[in-house]
Amino acid sequence: MEENDIVIIGCGGIGGVLGATLHQAGVPLCIATPNEAVRRVWTESGPYLAGRRAGGPLPQERVKANVREFSQGFRFAFVAVQSDQIEAVANDLCECLQESGRVIVLSNGMGEELMAPLIGEERVVGAVVGWGARMKEPGRYTRTSKGGFRLGKLSATQDASILEITRLLSHVGPVALTENLRGARFSKLTINCAVTALGTVGGATLGQLLVRTRPRQLALNLMREATQVAAAEGVVMEPVTKIDLAKLASGKHSALSLGLVKKHAFLLAVGARYRKLRSSMLSAIERGREPAIDYINGEIVTRGKRRGVPTPYNAAATQVIWEIYHGALAPGPQALRRVNELARRAQLAGPGS
Repeated sequence: MEENDIVIIGCGGIGGVLGATLHQAGVPLCIATPNEAVRRVWTESGPYLAGRRAGGPLPQERVKANVREFSQGFRFAFVAVQSDQIEAVANDLCECLQESGRVIVLSNGMGEELMAPLIGEERVVGAVVGWGARMKEPGRYTRTSKGGFRLGKLSATQDASILEITRLLSHVGPVALTENLRGARFSKLTINCAVTALGTVGGATLGQLLVRTRPRQLALNLMREATQVAAAEGVVMEPVTKIDLAKLASGKHSALSLGLVKKHAFLLAVGARYRKLRSSMLSAIERGREPAIDYINGEIVTRGKRRGVPTPYNAAATQVIWEIYHGALAPGPQALRRVNELARRAQLAGPGS
């Protein structure tokens, strides 16, 4: 790989861990992030991973605020930004990608579907992330859970670039190839509908929330709606973690269904495993950034309306998170209760109200 072959766009938790790990492994790369404090760490001391410096500083010419500032095109662009920034990044990459280049989407939500119309479906690769990460301070990254990637394309046709991308991602964790990217992505979206909303509304770590019955039930309701929307769209869900959260939402007539007691016990185990996981969306709100909730729970609401599937819990979670962002409500028990209250009102009002 040449020095201009790889760029990491977005250096929050996921992008930062990927970039720091590749940098530590000696892989030449460039960084694009609008966060000046993060850029300063990368150019002055180098990034930190789990409290230790992960290699030395990068030259300033390889660390920019925007990918358009680089003079040459890239072979691989790893995109780890919020879903509401995907289209802007895609427009930037139109001028910064080699003819044979590939864009690897690590973002939550259905980022490949947003990227493909602007870049070209054959150039877009999806990497569904099965682990968590956090940037506690600028340029200082920590993994909050173990896991790897599900790697594939919307078209399901693979090419030689997949092997190169696999080799790069393997520095971070195991890579499993999939011919059902939409199924894997929808499974992760289902998980995020619960984990992201619960963490943002509840204002605590996943472990602290899932020891309580009502947050666990809310998580099940959010995931159940997402799986119903997936079924209406003809999507076959593909698990993306060893703990398959999506199957918890299966209805009583499903072969994958668990009894209610077993579902709650399973979520208790999930909370224990991911006890340190804190919502990155909540962190973004605390930094004054708009939440990308319309691309997670809001995505389920939009697709549900299109398919005639009621999604009162996801609609309520979306509304409450916007209320938290605008300062009308604080994260915590009261916000969790409001989600349930709004959802119950919508259920009583019935469809179309």
